Amino acid sequence: MKQWISRTALAMTAAALCASPLSAMAQAWPAKQPIKFVAVFPPGGSVDQVARILAVPLSQQLGQNIIVENKGGASGSIGTAAVAAAPADGYTFAFVFDTHGVNPSLIPGLPFDTRKDLAPVTLIGTSAMVLATFSGSEYKTFADVVAAAKAKKNVNYGSIGSGSLGHLAMALLAKNGNIDWQHIPYKGGGPLMTDAVAGHVPLSIGSVFVTKPHIDNGRLRPLAVTTSKRSPELPNVPTVAESGFAGFDAPAWWAILAPAKTPPEVLKRMNEEVNKALKNPEIAKKLSAQGIEIVGGSSESARVFIDKQIDTWAKVVKDNGIKAD
Repeated sequence: MKQWISRTALAMTAAALCASPLSAMAQAWPAKQPIKFVAVFPPGGSVDQVARILAVPLSQQLGQNIIVENKGGASGSIGTAAVAAAPADGYTFAFVFDTHGVNPSLIPGLPFDTRKDLAPVTLIGTSAMVLATFSGSEYKTFADVVAAAKAKKNVNYGSIGSGSLGHLAMALLAKNGNIDWQHIPYKGGGPLMTDAVAGHVPLSIGSVFVTKPHIDNGRLRPLAVTTSKRSPELPNVPTVAESGFAGFDAPAWWAILAPAKTPPEVLKRMNEEVNKALKNPEIAKKLSAQGIEIVGGSSESARVFIDKQIDTWAKVVKDNGIKAD
């Protein structure tokens, strides 16, 4: 009996010793050094803006400097790969966009496993994409566009690029509704909007943030939004689901990730602090100005959401033979 107790005590002591470095690191975090937020797109875009908006309150809440580093390229996968390979010590986080859910099926040979090498921290928020047309267009409603496409009237739409969420959303609609429309890829929101307002491309699909200024000045007419609920920024614009495609939901989204082996205590603390920052009225207002509807919530709910996005768009990419630019 004594020998059994002795062995049990030794095992418990060994387990405690093994756990102590992680526990101590979690308790000390983030006192060791500044935290790095890797925005996986270039400066000026929504991912960069979101990272910088949240860096301010989180730095104050955590009592540590936060550095935002832009590492763009390959639809966000270059910056994400850097974070996946970074030390899992709680000092490096990735700010990603909806392309994160598309890249596994669109980019061959990603240098990381999206599900295994990264741990979701928080789903920051979502945003509708807007299907719009120029002010002088013959299309008055989304139903007009569908009717023209089904009548084989050579309907074209532009997106911010091949494999973008807008492209995939329209491909999914085409597949589900037996609709024939042609995709014109642009290299970003700026070039797309330039041609859209001039009527050089009859339809555009882009984020609320990119599209709304041109709706406000009357140069674009919104036809539908891609989220399951109407956008708070465009409450009078119907959803695609309302327009005859029940259940359709294709949101843009932003999330924070960490290297997979980051201590759970650190992930939990960061999740709590991010949720606290998202409830700050000033921060919420700034994110709303980006067209973002705040989500927040647990790390697990973020994981479930991202996994569903990966599965949804993998099927669309495969079914439609979509390739990256």
